Amino acid sequence: VQLQASGGGLVQAGGSLRLSCAASGRTFSRYAMGWFRQAPGKEREFVARFNSWSGDDTYYADSVKGRFTISRDNAKNTVFLQMNNLKPEDTAIYYCAAARGIVVAGTIDYWGQGTQVTVSN
Repeated sequence: VQLQASGGGLVQAGGSLRLSCAASGRTFSRYAMGWFRQAPGKEREFVARFNSWSGDDTYYADSVKGRFTISRDNAKNTVFLQMNNLKPEDTAIYYCAAARGIVVAGTIDYWGQGTQVTVSN
């Protein structure tokens, strides 16, 4: 499985961005998908995920709950992260991730290359 993330950019606080993660590979549909981020000088942290490869149950970090929404288009093998009401502390490189089990930092099988999100005051 290969993951290609895109959609990052520079936005003012309060603005919105939508990240995309296009996956390739025959077995993509068997992987649960999620998003992580890493800010300068900080460890990579969990942002959002689907709890399984087949269901629509989702889970979010408290810091983004109510502002970010993860979704997917299975026909296009693409996962999205809609980010609204962005804050300067959301500034980070965002990575999409795929796991055969639950999407947490220690179980990821594949990482995307990352896309930079910068939120200005």
